[in-house]
Amino acid sequence: MTRLRSHAASAVFVATSLLYLITGWLVTAGHGYLMGDALSRVSAAQAALFSRDPHLSAIGFVFTPLTALAQLPAVALSPLLPGLTTWGLSGVLMTALFMGGAVTTVYGIGTDRGAPAWLTRAVTVLFALNPMILFYGGNGMSEALFLFCLCWAIRRLMRWVRTDGAHDLTACGIALGLGYLTRYDALAPAAAAGAFVAACTLWRRRGEARRWWATAMDVCLVLAPVALAFFVWAATSWLITGQAFQQFTSQYGNTAILEQSGATAAGDSTAALEYSIAAMLVLGPALPLLVPMAGALGIRRRDLQVLVPMLLCGAVLAFQTLSYATGSTFAFLRFYIAAIPLAAVLTLLLAPARGQPPSRRLGEHATAVATPRSVPVGVPVAAVLVLAAALPLTTLGMNSSRLAVQEYALGAALFPQPDNASERHADQRRIAATFTTGRKLARYLDSLGLPPGAVLMDTLYGFSVVVASERPDQFVVPSDRDFVRILNRPAERGVRYILAVPPTGRGVSDAVNRRYPTMFENGAQIATLELEIPADGASEPDWRLYRVLGAG
Repeated sequence: MTRLRSHAASAVFVATSLLYLITGWLVTAGHGYLMGDALSRVSAAQAALFSRDPHLSAIGFVFTPLTALAQLPAVALSPLLPGLTTWGLSGVLMTALFMGGAVTTVYGIGTDRGAPAWLTRAVTVLFALNPMILFYGGNGMSEALFLFCLCWAIRRLMRWVRTDGAHDLTACGIALGLGYLTRYDALAPAAAAGAFVAACTLWRRRGEARRWWATAMDVCLVLAPVALAFFVWAATSWLITGQAFQQFTSQYGNTAILEQSGATAAGDSTAALEYSIAAMLVLGPALPLLVPMAGALGIRRRDLQVLVPMLLCGAVLAFQTLSYATGSTFAFLRFYIAAIPLAAVLTLLLAPARGQPPSRRLGEHATAVATPRSVPVGVPVAAVLVLAAALPLTTLGMNSSRLAVQEYALGAALFPQPDNASERHADQRRIAATFTTGRKLARYLDSLGLPPGAVLMDTLYGFSVVVASERPDQFVVPSDRDFVRILNRPAERGVRYILAVPPTGRGVSDAVNRRYPTMFENGAQIATLELEIPADGASEPDWRLYRVLGAG
């Protein structure tokens, strides 16, 4: 039986990973719909291997590193397969594998629970085919890796509830630690997991003399990997850059982006709460039904497993709601994607637990397998039907310009309508055309046959140019260790061109503009205008290419 389950899980992983790889390739290379954060991670991995000054710290410290590090093996093959970087396909491969892992983990939760085979398969398919999962399973963003870590942590913590096994608790901690190295908001489910483990252990060992020591040990097992990831990453950033938390202090960090782009908190807490609730309902329309049903059944069965997905996914959703209300993040639908695995796992939990989940070693407080209290088959059937009905609602939500600013142009990219002259469709086309100007500029610079280090630029916006170029070593970028010296004396150090962006919005933090405030306007008396490139798509600036005076 164990071998059969292993083969089934392998089949789920291979099938879903291939599905996301194909859809991701069609969306990115096929239709040119590229995501900025995904391309920036590809650019970071490329800089670590193929820039004019390759070194591992070139991946940067503004964002956590795992999304870029996971792409290094694929990026290493880009000299043979340029599309891995020029079209961001290394990110597509990374997200396809990890989202396939997330789907396989949801399937594993069902098999661990002993849920009916039909229910496990139905929930797995519906989770895998959710339009947000399909899109983020192949677009190179961090959501796939984060969901994999979150689902892995949920699975192993649910196992621990039944097995009291140290291996399960350790694996949960490792999953949460890797989650932190993917996204900062993993600290929220880590805190929830620590509190849950502490409460469970204290309850299990009530009356024992050493229950506080046992509780401290269990909490340490689940939180030590997270603490290690937190302190090592902060210390490494501080040692190399002088800033421990660049996400909040750097001119390129999220706090600076919000300030420079003019984004503020929602008008009031009510508006923020309304958006957050709407986003969660779009991604998990079944949650208002599933949460009370699973909760009531959990109380009836005295089943603590029900609390695990509620606490871990709920912590992520609460963190995002609070972050948006306080103006420290954007109103992005993808930030609430944890609602999707929450709905899937709660549906699996409607069925009573049967059998014992696999464990290397049962703890002394492992839960004995009791005769499960049955539930009418109509309950899980109805939940599955609600999950299926939710897919069109999620698709409609992704087509909303208010709720889904990063996703709603996807339809225009996949199904172009050349004769549609509406303002909405024009806006969608501009969003879909983001980064096309950077690609054109990269082709132009490649055609000049420039030597290494000939083009000086900041990657604040210019990452799309570097990624699209087949000659990344021709650029001098901030991750180069001699960037400041070259920026101060470009002509003396072999720079022929400077790529400039307007000193407005996010452009105020562009390193070239900070050193030469009038560069975009008049070349700052060190360069003459060679070329002006108006932006075709949204979120891209107009570019100006200046030839450096006195350059060879």
